[in-house]
Amino acid sequence: MTQHPAFSEFVDTIAALRAPDGCPWDIEQTHKSISRNMLEEAYEVVDAIEADDTAHLREELGDVLLQVVLQCQIAQDAGEFTIDDVCHEVNEKIIRRHPHVFGDEKAGSASEVLDTWDRIKQTEREQSGSPGFLESVPTGTPALLQAQKISRKVIGIGFEWETIDDIWDQVFSEIDELRQAYAEAAKDERGKVSNNREVELEVGDVLFTFANVALRMGIDAETALRASCQKFRQRWGFIEDAAHTQNRAIEDLSTDEMNVFWDQAKLTE
Repeated sequence: MTQHPAFSEFVDTIAALRAPDGCPWDIEQTHKSISRNMLEEAYEVVDAIEADDTAHLREELGDVLLQVVLQCQIAQDAGEFTIDDVCHEVNEKIIRRHPHVFGDEKAGSASEVLDTWDRIKQTEREQSGSPGFLESVPTGTPALLQAQKISRKVIGIGFEWETIDDIWDQVFSEIDELRQAYAEAAKDERGKVSNNREVELEVGDVLFTFANVALRMGIDAETALRASCQKFRQRWGFIEDAAHTQNRAIEDLSTDEMNVFWDQAKLTE
């Protein structure tokens, strides 16, 4: 087995920071006080991955590891659990949920692996008495990602549309309901509705159903939308550069001029 002395050294470093004669800031931290840091560091890892920046990825993974080890040290100081408990528990879980690797089951595809994972996970929840099949999907997860995680879980136990055409039909049905709700809603002079819960829910239904189209296609909707956001940023940056080249403020460009630059930006991709 490969040894990991650098990991043990890092765990000792964090323990020293939390020791009575350690860093005042680290000593004051609690699980809740640094919880946001975990989310922010995870997003920075994703940014590095999407940028194909391996050097930055290595750094950001270290920052995520810092959050994990620090949370574990806070727990150890409180007598809750240790990092060894965390490693042991996740190792046992991974072995248990991969019977096609560590047991006698067979899995011929990635989709079969996911089905097995969900089946074993559900069995574990039933045995432990954990409430709610979907409770394991955090409500704080980004909504598009959450929609696909929820859908994948219920699909794993057979609750799904038969074909992708059935999902498309549902998408168009949800769009019709959204158009109807919007048509009946009170709007301001710019066509905006204010605090209209019905329209809001219909928009959500369209997005949720379309996330299932992506799921059936094998596309991660969150990643796809992030890519589109990045593409928009790049094209907008082209428009800003074009305006700067003409010594003009971007606010002074007409819509037609912006569209011309937008089309030029597309040609550079």
